[in-house]
Amino acid sequence: MFTQKELVSEIPNLRKFALRLTKNASDSEDLLQATMLRALEKKESFQDNTNLFSWSSKIMFNLFVSQYRHKKKFESQHDPELYLEHVSAGPTQESIVDLSMVTEKMKMLSKEHYEILVLVCIQGMLYDEVAKTLQIPIGTVRSRLSRARQQLMDMMTPKNKKLPPMAPTFTPPVKGIPYRLAA
Repeated sequence: MFTQKELVSEIPNLRKFALRLTKNASDSEDLLQATMLRALEKKESFQDNTNLFSWSSKIMFNLFVSQYRHKKKFESQHDPELYLEHVSAGPTQESIVDLSMVTEKMKMLSKEHYEILVLVCIQGMLYDEVAKTLQIPIGTVRSRLSRARQQLMDMMTPKNKKLPPMAPTFTPPVKGIPYRLAA
């Protein structure tokens, strides 16, 4: 049997071998980790007075072949990233117009309402983070956000067509405050 210290001393050679097999630094590190784990699991099958690198590199090669066969059988032969970059569609004309209209209307809001919408709805900050950033109570954050949303909805709705009041929305969790719906 071998000691963990002896196995660790083989890491540089095994790392080089893994890189030669995979031709990818990330995959080689994964292969090295799997090999070390398997070597420790099968420690009892190691025969004394044999070469530890040969034994562990054989484990590595077998793992590599198994992974290669699995990839060949179950994974795509082509990298989908290149294809997806060229195929994906941009936003529709309607979305672009809507976004520009919302942007225009947001500029018409008061500074406080604009600021709160940007922090919560665009930057995705939690209410307690916004409260700390603006140095205001969380209750003020909630009320300003509610008023800002309602004011923006009123601006976006045509004058001849009134929408029903906004339905309650999910409020992000705030430390120390339980989940609840915000009006």
